[in-house]
Amino acid sequence: MGYWQSKVIPKIKKVFENKNSGKRAAAAEACKSFDESKEDYSKQFEEKKDELQAKVVEIYEGSSAEIKTLVKERKEAGLKKYSAAVHKFLEQLEKIDFPGSKPVSEASSKYGPAYVSGPVFFVFEKVSTFIVVEEKVEPPPPPPATETKTEEETSAAVKEREIVVEEEKKEEVVEIKKDEEVVEVKKEEEIEKATTTETEPASEAPKVEEAAAAGPAKP
Repeated sequence: MGYWQSKVIPKIKKVFENKNSGKRAAAAEACKSFDESKEDYSKQFEEKKDELQAKVVEIYEGSSAEIKTLVKERKEAGLKKYSAAVHKFLEQLEKIDFPGSKPVSEASSKYGPAYVSGPVFFVFEKVSTFIVVEEKVEPPPPPPATETKTEEETSAAVKEREIVVEEEKKEEVVEIKKDEEVVEVKKEEEIEKATTTETEPASEAPKVEEAAAAGPAKP
């Protein structure tokens, strides 16, 4: 067991490290040659844009959710995690002669998408121009709690004022009625006094006449 850990395992690791280092170097060369041709691929893309739109949208809609996410949000971790799906997507683009897809697909099959992330993301960026991103319309935020409280307080204050005004009006009406009743009572008393003063002299007149008819008083 000690011999296996001390001799065999380090040799295996060294072989894989040499293999990975050679793979990285070859992938770097592939990325470099692709970068030199980026301008040509961009021109070809602009020339064939109208022709490619319907085909690219069809391929995109038929792809998995992971690929759709990678096209919109390009991250190297996603290339490592979904390398098989990425390579399949590149092969479909190659079939419709999407500019730059052929060398990227070949490099992806040799070294893996993660080692040639730059060229892969270049193709994904061009694909994303055909994808319509729906903008989310967010509802307006609710008003702060302080504003609602102040509105409730002001409405309550207005109601209280209205109640006070109504009570004051009722009191004024009652006072007016009382004043009218007092005036009516005074008028009735004056009328009664006037009638009594008019009737008193009339009652004394017959007495005077009776005394005159009886003649002078005897001595």
